[in-house]
Amino acid sequence: MSPTPTPPDTALLDELVALARAAAEAAGAFLRDERPRDLQVTAKSSPTDVVTQMDRAAEEHLIATILGARPGDGILGEEGGERHGSSPVRWVIDPLDGTTNYLYGIPLWSVSVGVELDGEVVAGVVCAPEMGSTYLARLGGGAWAESRHGSRALRASAVTDLALSLLSTGFGYDSEQRRRQAESLVAVAPRVRDVRRLGSAAIDLCWVAAGLTDAYVESRLNPWDVAAGALIAQEAGAVVLGARDPQTAPFVMASAPGIADQLQTLLMASSTR
Repeated sequence: MSPTPTPPDTALLDELVALARAAAEAAGAFLRDERPRDLQVTAKSSPTDVVTQMDRAAEEHLIATILGARPGDGILGEEGGERHGSSPVRWVIDPLDGTTNYLYGIPLWSVSVGVELDGEVVAGVVCAPEMGSTYLARLGGGAWAESRHGSRALRASAVTDLALSLLSTGFGYDSEQRRRQAESLVAVAPRVRDVRRLGSAAIDLCWVAAGLTDAYVESRLNPWDVAAGALIAQEAGAVVLGARDPQTAPFVMASAPGIADQLQTLLMASSTR
């Protein structure tokens, strides 16, 4: 028998959550308060996959805060690539999840900070400044939200009938990928109450955690899209699939436990068509 892994030290996890929150909220305040009237926009993987000078500046803010406190840690960022560290801790950061929403002035955007210890995500923070909410989780310690109304524990919804569930999803920037995602949705949409498209995977996952939606599914995501939000959903009692390797998994799913089997079966059937 293999030895039982030693659980992470609680004090370390608390330290990582606190630093993740400080970094995410500082970057979020910068994005909210310093947004220029005219954003400089460039394309990445496609003309619709855009990045602004604020994405890059927010990532610099995150890195400076994190490495200022823990200079030996590694970092994987959406804009800056990977920096290898000397410690077993790696930060997986998305400085602006929902750039298109941000570009258009739609408030559904966030800063996502996940923290891995020896390859496992152990802490996660998603800050949504325009909505006044910060979502947090610690492995084995639950998930909660902080706002001007105080702190509240998060819990996925208790829905048990897929037909009465509210599903959120997203679409990639590549036109062919978007076409395939839309085709899969055609099979799913008639089987649920309704569908939402928020534009920020991190917020999608947090809304499942908060019970605001019943499930979220999307394919071809990146580690920084899901690192923090998937842990938050999991710690709130949601069933989470595909988040460990989101680039190659058939889909990432976060679901209320009462509909998880039904939804997974439906998704598997639609993804093989």
